[in-house]
Amino acid sequence: MPFREKSAWLMAAALSLATAGYASVVINLSHSLDQLAPPLLPLIVVFTIALAILATAGHIFIAVVAPKDAEAPADERDRAITARSGAWSSYVFATGVACALGHYLIVRDGDALFYAVFAAWVLAQVSEYAFQIALYRKLA
Repeated sequence: MPFREKSAWLMAAALSLATAGYASVVINLSHSLDQLAPPLLPLIVVFTIALAILATAGHIFIAVVAPKDAEAPADERDRAITARSGAWSSYVFATGVACALGHYLIVRDGDALFYAVFAAWVLAQVSEYAFQIALYRKLA
């Protein structure tokens, strides 16, 4: 398995795990408030730090396991896979943002808009990693 495919698996898992933790805190906070909790900067900072730690530790681990793969520059196939998966995931993001904006026009809740756009971003990123994995598997 190429290093960049391992990286995509790692990032999909790390982003999913960090997002699940963030969502859990927001859901619990919303239940205690009996309404949707507003986005809080400290929670976003904790989410970002947790994601950075998971990604960094994971990449160090996979680089130690296969140092030659980690040091290899991206070849033409890697660049094509990255470009194609990025293009496809942009449709996921655009669709999510359009739905979030449509929801806002109906509900007029800025907090819900924030979370919907945040969810669209997470889904787009995870889909980009999934597209990369699928393309590596298809072209292997």
